[in-house]
Amino acid sequence: MTPGEYKEFKGLKKENLRDHMNDLELIFNMLGEASTTKIARGKNAQGFVENKDAAGKGGKIAGDARKNLEIESGEHVVVSENYLDEPESQKRKRIINKKD
Repeated sequence: MTPGEYKEFKGLKKENLRDHMNDLELIFNMLGEASTTKIARGKNAQGFVENKDAAGKGGKIAGDARKNLEIESGEHVVVSENYLDEPESQKRKRIINKKD
């Protein structure tokens, strides 16, 4: 999903998208960015085309990891819930109560 589509999915207008991501959303986003950087540097990517190719490969790595976690956990990583709408302490209580 593009950043614009992601913001729309979360119902955001001008807010910072990262501020509204949960821990796993941030982790997989960072995995994609770090993978892209590692690939681009390893191949000494020069110019738009080579860096776009590295970005696609980095995104695939993160996407595959996310999909595997979703399969194993049975839950979606990307959620429409806005992270800042509810304090983290309240969310943790709700999650714990949901498991009981």
